Parts: sequence; structure tokens; C-alpha cells
Amino acid sequence: MEDREIVDLYWAREEQALEETQSKYGAYCWRIAHNILRSREDSEECVNDTWLRAWNAMPPQRPAILSSFLGCITRNLSLDRYKAGRTGKRGGGQLPLALEELDYCLPGTQNVEQAVEEAELAQSVDRFLRSLPEKDCCIFLRRYWYVDSVLEIACRYHMAEGTVKSSLHRTRERLRVWLEQEGVG
Repeated sequence: MEDREIVDLYWAREEQALEETQSKYGAYCWRIAHNILRSREDSEECVNDTWLRAWNAMPPQRPAILSSFLGCITRNLSLDRYKAGRTGKRGGGQLPLALEELDYCLPGTQNVEQAVEEAELAQSVDRFLRSLPEKDCCIFLRRYWYVDSVLEIACRYHMAEGTVKSSLHRTRERLRVWLEQEGVG
């Protein structure tokens, strides 16, 4: 079923929308959640919560790209669950490692209430990602959006792990310089 048809089902409040969403995007959303949470049960729960959030969001929202819309919901729910379950702890999974890798190039925010500054940062990072060659952008997003391990990225792109690590390092350094030039870093 086409995404447009699935969104139309949500707007018509047809429960078939949930079945179609699960069928088409269940594995995709589960993978996002599992890369962050590393728990089958928590991942399944986040995916189910994603369907509920999507049901409550449509209408009024009509997402242009359903996969991105669902992926974003899943990722945010998973990150919230991760933070709630590990308050005060540093786990051994990919998320702490990925966040630690980004620490030195992203500015720290003492006041979370500074939504305007966060929006400017997000726009700047978006512009940076659009400036990258496609493969560098994909590798960066696989690591820091989907939280894939270096090994998973290497396998996906038929690269050596060291090559992936070097690519990520160079891209993080370019991001740090970019943000400094934009006055964000």
C-alpha cells in the first residue's frame, strides 16, 4: 500500500491504518528502537507507542514522508526511554558511544529552555549534512541518527571498519569547524 493511502486511512480513522503501518514500517521502526535500546521488549513497546503517537497525530498532521515521520517518533520515544532507564548511568551500548563521539563538536547547553538556540543548531546541522557528499552523509546518519555500530555501517557499505571510523572522524571534525563558522560551536 502506498504511503498516501496509509495516511488517508489515518485521516479516515480506519484501524487498518495501524495494520498497514505495522506491515510496511514495523521492521524499520523496530530497528531504530533496538539500535538505541538494545532490548527486544523495550523496542517492541516503543514501536507500539509509535503507532499510538501516529494515530493521535493524524489528523491534523499529514506527513509528506511517512517513513521519516514514523522514524522520528520512534527515535524520540526510544531516546526518552533510554534516558529514563539509565538516569545517572553510562551503559555499554552504541548510544553512549555515539553521543560521546559527538561531544567535542557540539556546543553544550546549560539551559535546556533555550529553544531558539537549539532550533538554530538543528538548522545549521541540517545545512551541514546537505553540504556533504552522499556517502559521507549516509555514514554519518547511520551512526548518529540510526545509532548503527561501526561494524554494521562497514558491512552495509562494504568498507573496512577503520575506513568507517576515519570517515566519521573527518565528518565530525568538519561539523565542529562548520558550527564554529556558523557561530554555533
